[in-house]
Amino acid sequence: MFASQFLFPAVQRVVAAVSHVVRKFLMLAGLVFVLGLAGSYQGHGGLVDGFRAMFPAGVNASERELPVAADTQPVALDQVRLVPTMQQALQYVARRYRVSHEVLLPIFVTAQDSARELGLDPLLIVAVIGVESGFNPFSQSVVGAQGLMQVMPRFHADKLPDDAGELPFFDPVTNVQVGARILRESIARNGGLIPGLQQFGGASNDPEQRYAGKVMAERQRLEAVIRQHARQSA
Repeated sequence: MFASQFLFPAVQRVVAAVSHVVRKFLMLAGLVFVLGLAGSYQGHGGLVDGFRAMFPAGVNASERELPVAADTQPVALDQVRLVPTMQQALQYVARRYRVSHEVLLPIFVTAQDSARELGLDPLLIVAVIGVESGFNPFSQSVVGAQGLMQVMPRFHADKLPDDAGELPFFDPVTNVQVGARILRESIARNGGLIPGLQQFGGASNDPEQRYAGKVMAERQRLEAVIRQHARQSA
């Protein structure tokens, strides 16, 4: 009897204390969320940064949960620069090769720009990239060919831009710029698309022209996707 009389008030005090702490925590979490919301929408970054330093988990969680209005999302300038057919080809390549749309975007813009400059079909450049590297910018062959279009550094270093950095042939943009120039020269030197592709692929002596066949089949797949999209949009 004595023990129960003594313990019951003690338990009540513990429960009351825990309840008080929980209420304070919930109030503080609510305040952090509201301030994070205000800082995000009104640009009060310093205020949010101060609370982030005190309660990083709560502030970061609130920022992750904030909705982004559709009309405030920036449109990538590179995306705008791509013509519709290249946009459709990009979507297909992203699915087929399981490569991020964001990673592919500068590659496709460079292919489009280089093709326009050199008088090539941009889908041909994309097809060569697919056959040569499967859109892996860090691919390297056993003979030393590097990057998206498998350029041989010892033969084509003279084609690099002046501002090329270290390991330039593993840079996707530089590689496509140089590779497209090599492709155009190969086509011109060999008198046509098929023999030019064969030389580009290092298979000039193949009577079956299998390398060119692979590239042309890849381009045909891209063209088929574009035609299908045009039919669906009509």
